[in-house]
Amino acid sequence: MDKVVLAFSGGLDTSFCCIYLSKDRGLEVHSVIVNTGGFSADELAQIEQRAYSLGVKSHAVVDETQNYYDSSIKYLIFGNVLKNATYPLSVSAERVSQATAIANYAKKIGAQYVAHGSTGAGNDQVRFDMIFNILIPEVEIITPIRDLKLSREEEIAYLQKHGVEFNAEKAKYSINKGIWGTSVGGKETLTSHDTLPEEAWPTPLTSTEPRRVTIEFEKGEPVALDGNRIGPVKVIQELQAIAQPYGIGRDIHVGDTIIGIKGRVGFEAAAPLILIKAHHTLEKHTLTKWQLSWKDQLAAFYGNWMHEGQMHDPVMRDIEAFLQSTQQTVSGKVFVELNPYRFTVIGIESPHDLMSNKFGSYGEMNNTWTGEDVKGFSKIFGNQVSIWHKVNG
Repeated sequence: MDKVVLAFSGGLDTSFCCIYLSKDRGLEVHSVIVNTGGFSADELAQIEQRAYSLGVKSHAVVDETQNYYDSSIKYLIFGNVLKNATYPLSVSAERVSQATAIANYAKKIGAQYVAHGSTGAGNDQVRFDMIFNILIPEVEIITPIRDLKLSREEEIAYLQKHGVEFNAEKAKYSINKGIWGTSVGGKETLTSHDTLPEEAWPTPLTSTEPRRVTIEFEKGEPVALDGNRIGPVKVIQELQAIAQPYGIGRDIHVGDTIIGIKGRVGFEAAAPLILIKAHHTLEKHTLTKWQLSWKDQLAAFYGNWMHEGQMHDPVMRDIEAFLQSTQQTVSGKVFVELNPYRFTVIGIESPHDLMSNKFGSYGEMNNTWTGEDVKGFSKIFGNQVSIWHKVNG
């Protein structure tokens, strides 16, 4: 019997796929869930139990959390990547990591088919299909929900026909949680004018007293929190646990999908937004203006290309090499104050701080050149523009 690897979440769409692939397609179903830091042990156990209750031959959990940081999040921090100056790619970067892990798993068990539960309306179908086509071109892709154009009601009726009861009540808000943020979708995000109510956010506001935290970076990576050297993944997780109850990092992103339509999605991402802002502040002190300028341009492309699933384009490795090179002096401490719904970067401390009074005080005095030097430099620096104005009136 041919094997199919199914990207499984335990929801309605992938539950339908389990039965359809085995009963209608006659395939041996091997479900797999990729954990990128968004699932608890209890949640993973429940999903595994559901998979086996749906008759899968095997179920696997692939923990990609550390690899997700090493291959993606690290560079999103290096590049201070916020899509449309707002969104830290909470879901899109995660999907690329998940699709890659599923492709590798299909290769590992020698599957002839790979399946996912994407519909025909979003970005994920493109990300998954494209990455599978790149990494496992010999494996055929099956997408039952997209191909059969099924409604939710039709899926539930199909499962009931096969003796599988499914709670027909649809959650008011769709939640996708990962280490780099949680997305929130609901009826409000389907409009252009409405916003999510307080009860829609997965983490309620419970912290109200101001709190200061110290984040230590080493060559661009967040390695310590409040003096505890725990490594980047733990820093992200612990900072998230501290800051999200302040309601920090809530926003709605308006984006352009890969297939050409615009969409809105809510998200809460306290740790990503604090880390990106803290890292950027440290960079402004420790990098030159042209390092910062080229970083901005390349990082914007990097974030957009990752959002569109193109993580395996070799140009991404080239940009990562550049970003890594820029981080050699981005080490030091950043002090941040947390308050309800906002945070403030207080300042930094770094042995590589270029803002030193040894070289002069901005707007007051300098120690390394004379006024006459500046007069001559100003004439030379503006010379070509001066000639243009003389020639062209």
